[in-house]
Amino acid sequence: MTVNVLFIAAESEPFIKIGGLGDVAGALPAAIHRIAEKQPAAYPIDIRVALPYYRAIKEKGFPVKFLGEFNVPKKETAIPCQVYLFADGEFPVYFLDGAPIAESAQVYSLNTSDDGDKFVFFSSAALRLADFLNWKIDILHANDWHTATAIYALKNSLISSPQLSRTKTVHSLHNLPFMGYGIQQSLSDYGLPPSQNPTLPEWARHVPLPLGLLHADKIIAVSPHYAKEILTPQFGCGLEDFLATRTQALTGIINGLDIDLWNPETNPHIQQNFTADSLSRRLVNKRHLQTKFQLPKNDRVPVMTLISRMDPQKGIDIALKGLEYCQDLDWQAVILGTGTPEVEAQARELETRFPDRVRAIIDFDNKLAHQLYAGADLFLMPSRYEPCGLSQMISMRYGCIPVARKTGGLADTIHSVSGSVNGGTGFLFVEPYPSAFAGAVKRAIRYYHKPELWEIIQRNGMKIDFSWESSAKKYIEIYLALAKTPRAADEA
Repeated sequence: MTVNVLFIAAESEPFIKIGGLGDVAGALPAAIHRIAEKQPAAYPIDIRVALPYYRAIKEKGFPVKFLGEFNVPKKETAIPCQVYLFADGEFPVYFLDGAPIAESAQVYSLNTSDDGDKFVFFSSAALRLADFLNWKIDILHANDWHTATAIYALKNSLISSPQLSRTKTVHSLHNLPFMGYGIQQSLSDYGLPPSQNPTLPEWARHVPLPLGLLHADKIIAVSPHYAKEILTPQFGCGLEDFLATRTQALTGIINGLDIDLWNPETNPHIQQNFTADSLSRRLVNKRHLQTKFQLPKNDRVPVMTLISRMDPQKGIDIALKGLEYCQDLDWQAVILGTGTPEVEAQARELETRFPDRVRAIIDFDNKLAHQLYAGADLFLMPSRYEPCGLSQMISMRYGCIPVARKTGGLADTIHSVSGSVNGGTGFLFVEPYPSAFAGAVKRAIRYYHKPELWEIIQRNGMKIDFSWESSAKKYIEIYLALAKTPRAADEA
């Protein structure tokens, strides 16, 4: 029996991407579809995706087919929802449109409350898509707060439909602090009252993300380590006691990487392609960086890079201050990213203080990011918390050794070098302090000056399989197991 999965998200490559959710929502359904297509007997999955039909997607001109329209109730009225099918996809991707989506100029507003109507409308419409298509949904897979209300609406029997009578729900948790707080009025407008469940803190009973986590049949954090961290006061955002009641439903699956896009052997953006067996060719890329940024040309001075959103979560301030503690050593650093003005200013200030070794590029430059992964020796990732992270996987794939904080997905994907280099792929530090970061950088530089050991560390990282296939199979196994389990209402 085929298991039908509707995957809903606020963004997805290649249609619209703002952050890491866009990467996952683009790659994961595609990986699941490919696996199911190759092995239909073992993995009988029919996965389809629904996305808001933002103005930005329309402007890109993707070929679509108009399928029709249905109404989404709101208060005493109803809002028409138009359904479009992406015409060139390997599997169905539906764009849902309507006034709350069409009237929004951007994907995410600075004020969360401004996004309430758009995402609650979309979540409600996604559930009604089942009847419109006459397609039974076995698994509804929601992502983050934007689509969490679909799970809550389903649990509250907001929609009565035979297509949803046995639907199980999966909620992927990409970033716990972003909960959708402030959209209580939108929930009420679409017939969704606050929860009365006493396991939720009172403040969370009208907040989308906690409501989805409350009722999801399976909660999937985007790394096993993050799934454990959110049960603690440090990372639980006030929900740690509630999440402790849901540990049977909670698991963690590391995100995958688009290994075709991030392939040093074929990457068109870098000066010299290379493999784990031709690491000497990689030096061309390093020399290109030193020339490009007018840094002293010296093969034996390690080049470090930091590619990130300039945000306190990413611990940029930890790295900037920590590099000052390392000024007695020879190194160069190129910092790339945009974000909060305060952190941007700190990066520029470091360049001013160390003009012969630091370059701060306050910009979003995808091509340059590829060149930095391919040419730098060390990748800095001092995150205060990191649910999964992709940058450390990319850097290892390019032989750029990560120096990172031991948190979330970084702890799951980087094998710390300690003593022997066997199996080691990077350098981890525990406490979120500049001194701890500096200690890890100094350890890394000591190994850098031992070329034979350094190449072993590079090859260790380059040989790890970070592709989506392994992770996607774990999702499929969860889908199949849930589909076989009766809902609580069915057991009563």
